[in-house]
Amino acid sequence: MSLLAALGSGLAGACALTAIHETARRVLPDAPRMDVLGMRAISRAFRAADAEEPPRAQLHDLALAGDILSNSLYYSLVALGGPKGAVACGATLGLAAGLGAVALPAPLGLGDGPSARTNETKAMTVAWYLAGGLAAGLAYSRLTRKR
Repeated sequence: MSLLAALGSGLAGACALTAIHETARRVLPDAPRMDVLGMRAISRAFRAADAEEPPRAQLHDLALAGDILSNSLYYSLVALGGPKGAVACGATLGLAAGLGAVALPAPLGLGDGPSARTNETKAMTVAWYLAGGLAAGLAYSRLTRKR
């Protein structure tokens, strides 16, 4: 397993996911708002540290950067499936992430509106994380293909 291929494919999946989220939130009223969840989590961390929260625009940028970093590392796990199983592994990872993104924010105190507001929002959340996992799996398969 190539660490560089794993990290690169994870980044591909994370960028695909973020591009979908950022595009859809601008045009679909029920689009998931994972950026809002990220901003809430970052705000909570600043409050817990008794530090001044950054302005909303900076919070948004921090949330996107955190999403890309964490999702890149998560999706890099597609390498565990090997070149032939990376797509299936990516689908499994994406499905698990999507279901978690729907189920976990409310119990974590971040609210359920951004990812589970409507059935359409829930379906988009799961589908888009699945798409990110598939993108990561396909990238890993391509990056590790024997030439």
